Amino acid sequence: MRLRIGSKLILSGMIISLLLLLSIYLHITSGSYTMTVGDISRTLFGLSDDRKLELVIFQFRLPRIVIGALVGAGLGIAGTVMQGVTRNGLADPGILGINAGAGTAIVIYIFFFQGMIQSETIGGWLAVLMMPIFGFIGGLLVALLIFAFSWRQGTLDMQRLILTGIALGTGFGALSLYISLKMNANDFEMATVWTTGSIYNANWIYICAMLPWIIILGAVLYRKSYLLNYFQLSDDSIRSLGIRNEREKAILLLASIGLVSACVSVSGGIAFVGLIAPHISRRLVGNDYRYNMPISALTGMVLLVFSDYIAKTVFAPAELAVGIVVSIIGVPYFLYLLAKANKGG
Repeated sequence: MRLRIGSKLILSGMIISLLLLLSIYLHITSGSYTMTVGDISRTLFGLSDDRKLELVIFQFRLPRIVIGALVGAGLGIAGTVMQGVTRNGLADPGILGINAGAGTAIVIYIFFFQGMIQSETIGGWLAVLMMPIFGFIGGLLVALLIFAFSWRQGTLDMQRLILTGIALGTGFGALSLYISLKMNANDFEMATVWTTGSIYNANWIYICAMLPWIIILGAVLYRKSYLLNYFQLSDDSIRSLGIRNEREKAILLLASIGLVSACVSVSGGIAFVGLIAPHISRRLVGNDYRYNMPISALTGMVLLVFSDYIAKTVFAPAELAVGIVVSIIGVPYFLYLLAKANKGG
């Protein structure tokens, strides 16, 4: 049985990796400045003297692809954990209000501190490195409020957790809009990027800012992924196995919040990736979260990189925000899952 699951994992991983490579190829070769595979290969290996190619690849297209892949992986992992902890296939970082809390903190940062930090010598680096911290604070605040309202008799009420997350997400979204309307034109444009979800202004500083969060928190969550299998049992059964149920759930949720906050800080509130990727993963490799989580991360990478390619090209030379493209895909899929859940109930 384990051999069969392992072969499904390898096969699924290979197929999704090929789709990811195809998405990267389409993304990097498409745009107002076209190039061939040969041009790209020579530039990547430093064999080309064309400065325009170097500028387009290393400063515009490659950072955007890397950011899209990292954000997709982070949201895919976080969505898997949240669905596993809440035992609800409709749970998603955006639906639970984490995106809204982190996004509101970023908008507050832009409104109050962006100008002061950018005026300093190290402003560029400091401004970007501060964004994940503000995002984490916002996501953590929402999480603490959700925990406070969902805690009943020493346990987390998962149904109440989801409903509280939806309510808080709506409230923080309204607060974010209110603050952004008081900004000057430049800051308002930047804030709109975060609230809509876009990676068009990706750069290597953003990658350096979020990469440690993705690596460390992703490793923590994968190390504890086996616990998500036990969380599908009743609470009494989990305690009988010697697992500290509420403590482990809190660690998993807080690590997921950190992961989502890092993603939001560089891409804005991109919803539905954390909803769709785990479902696709479960269809491919089953319900074992040790296999589900890496496939969900790969699926999230494909979804976001390909969606960004669509956002960049479908109305060229104008661009859509990638969050809009993902929502066009995600809303019908969410309604399908909701109808399926109601039918099953």
